[in-house]
Amino acid sequence: MTPNNVNPVQWQQSVGYARSVCARVFRDGGKPADALAAFDLDVTATSTDWSIVVDRIATQISKSQVRRAA
Repeated sequence: MTPNNVNPVQWQQSVGYARSVCARVFRDGGKPADALAAFDLDVTATSTDWSIVVDRIATQISKSQVRRAA
């Protein structure tokens, strides 16, 4: 899933960083909900799959980097 309103390079970097964070949480014995909590995202019952968590974190990272003109 690549959002249309985000630069593709920025999206790939966000996904890479999200995968890195999720891998670290997994190695430390954490669950997908723990990775979401690290980014202050809503923890729901549908967030039990790592691939969904990676996409949600990447989306959050991409949203925070969007700059607007003055």
